[in-house]
Parts: sequence; structure tokens; C-alpha cells
Amino acid sequence: MLQEPIRINHLTLRNRIVMPPMATGKADRGAPPEKLVAYYAARAGATGLIIAEHAYVSPEGMAHGNQLSMAEDSLIPAYRRLTDAVHAKGAAVFAQISHAGALAQDTGTAPISPSGISVWARVTETLAMSEADIARVRDCFVSAALRAKAAAFDGVEIHGAHGYLLNQFYSPLTNHRTGAYNGSTLEGRTKLHVEILQAVRAAVGEDYPIAIRFGAADYKPGGSAIGEIPAACRIFEKAGADLLDISGGLCSYTIPGVSTPGWFSELTLPAKSAVSIPVLLTGGIATGAQAEQLLQEGAADLIGVGRAMLKEPDWAVQALRG
Repeated sequence: MLQEPIRINHLTLRNRIVMPPMATGKADRGAPPEKLVAYYAARAGATGLIIAEHAYVSPEGMAHGNQLSMAEDSLIPAYRRLTDAVHAKGAAVFAQISHAGALAQDTGTAPISPSGISVWARVTETLAMSEADIARVRDCFVSAALRAKAAAFDGVEIHGAHGYLLNQFYSPLTNHRTGAYNGSTLEGRTKLHVEILQAVRAAVGEDYPIAIRFGAADYKPGGSAIGEIPAACRIFEKAGADLLDISGGLCSYTIPGVSTPGWFSELTLPAKSAVSIPVLLTGGIATGAQAEQLLQEGAADLIGVGRAMLKEPDWAVQALRG
């Protein structure tokens, strides 16, 4: 199954291997320099899809220094060099766009968040967002998606995992709001996700693939739970998502104490059972045999390989050779 093509909206990938987004901190004033272009091109040789590392949609949402930016039109030519290099190797490439919310750093301003609640102990001050702030952030996601399309990315992924802003809205631990974006109902916790998905869809058109990286469970007492996954995924599919990239919530990209290959499969299985769009599984998968087994078991439709591909640029070539 690993070698089989798969469709995401109108895009056909040549196989089921995905390089997931992994921050390198190599951006040059928000743009991908030539060494970063070469880094992605080196891993595109037999990969089906590369999801580039996260790019902030507005400067206030920057997660760390030397992060990519998708906040200015002037960056489009630099991204075009990246997409051209990946396409020359036959792979598709998505841009991942994000807002760090309470996890923003090095911005010169206090981070904003759904309820003024910190995620990290070292970030002690955050400002609760007004509805005007929410509308502005939504519009920034739309503008960033349009820049990604103009730069010839094959699709765009909205980052809603790993404790970043959309995850902060989804988690009951960090969303204590009342009203429309409340933290006490699934509809309130996913309202901003839905608004961003719908607004991006209206802007980029029906045929352009939109993925969402969903922090499906926090693995913390009182946090988002596995039992909520089917209903949340159906909400995202109805709002316009074409691909569900399942990962961790406030626990980030690992599960404490778990190292079994495909450790997020207990999250992807209920997601896959609830929707008709493809589901991507990442987490501790190091060999082609492990990837194939997870596909055969129905844990996901695509397999993300992170650290192994980081260490070995030709990982996909070797995996497809068996």
C-alpha cells in the first residue's frame, strides 16, 4: 500500500509517504534560504508529499526565532524557489501556516491567547483575545493561504496542534471563554477552526487542497479527550478540510512514556472511522515495513516519517525498494 497513489481533493500523490513539518530554524528574515531549499529537495526524491515547516501568519504569532514567515507578499519569490525544487523531484509540497498564540516568542509584544492562560510555565503573561483579535487572526490565515497558493504550493495545512493557538482554543485546559468561542462545548472549541477552514476555502477555491493538523488529544487531566475525535473530525470535514493530519495537543508531538511506532494510531483510528477524507499518521515510524503494516491495519491512509527522514534524506527511496 505504501507505493499506491492517493488523491487529496484534486491532487494525486504518487505514494503514501509524507515528510511531516519539522522546524529547522533556518529561515532568513522569514524566507527560506538556499540551504533550506536544498534540504527539502534532497528529501523529495521518492516522497509523495512534503509538508514544509510551519510559517507564521502574522509577526505576533511567531513561535521562535528564524521561523519561516507567510505574512508578507515579498516572500513569495523565495518560496517559489522551494516549490520549484521539490516539484523537480516529482513530489508535492504543502505549506503549513500557524499562529503560536500563548507560545509566541521574540515578537516584542505580550502573546495573545483564547483566555489569557499560559501553556508554558516560562511564559507568564498572555493577553486574552477580543473578538476583533479573533477576526484579525482568521484573516491572517486566509492571506497566508493565498500567498502559499501564489508560491505554487500544492496545498496548505492549517496548524492546530502542539499547543499553538488553534490547539489552545480546542483544549478545555486553555480555553475558559464563554460565548461563541467557549471552551465548554465542542462547537465552541472548534468554532475558530471552522471559520478559518471556511474562509480559506472561499479564498483559494474548491479544488485547492486544505489540510488541518489536529491536536486530537492533550494527554493531560481535564484536557481534550480521545472520545471527542470522531465528532471533531466530522466538523472539520464538513467545514472544508481535505486531509486530517493527526498529532498531539498540549502534549506536543509525543505521548509520554510511549515509543511504539505509529504511537498516535489510537488517535487516527477513530478519526479514520468518522470521515471520508484521508488521514495522516506520524509518530516514531522508522522503517518501510512499519509504515506498510500501519497502512495494512487501517490505522491511516498516509504515513509521516520525521526523524528517520531527517537523518537519511533518501529514506523514501530505500523504503520503496524494500
